[in-house]
Amino acid sequence: MMAASAGANAERGKGAVDFEDLLPVIAKKLGGEGLMRELEKGFELLMDKEKRVITLESLRRNSALLGLHDLKEDEIVSMVREGDIDGDGALNIMEFCVLMFRLSPQLMEDSCFLLQQALQHELQASTAFY
Repeated sequence: MMAASAGANAERGKGAVDFEDLLPVIAKKLGGEGLMRELEKGFELLMDKEKRVITLESLRRNSALLGLHDLKEDEIVSMVREGDIDGDGALNIMEFCVLMFRLSPQLMEDSCFLLQQALQHELQASTAFY
């Protein structure tokens, strides 16, 4: 999915990890449904098998499986904190997917473009009746 590169992301200043953004490549190759399946597989690799969420401990334990073996403790804490929308201290599948999209600027840009196209198409279709 994403390969970690060295160093903290200075732009965010939260100890976030810089990533080689592979999500757009996966999306282009597998399509939207394929990308979501791959994200689900990544989630399952990182999650606590009993709690069915990604916890700090499960991320520490399983991050090397995704090439994130060089993560520092503050980077692990930052990833969970940044993705934890509901404030429970863990990431569910939805929070994980949102975080992966947020960490992928190109995928976000592509998604915005596709959304704009869809909205424009809907607007043109609705005005064609008048």
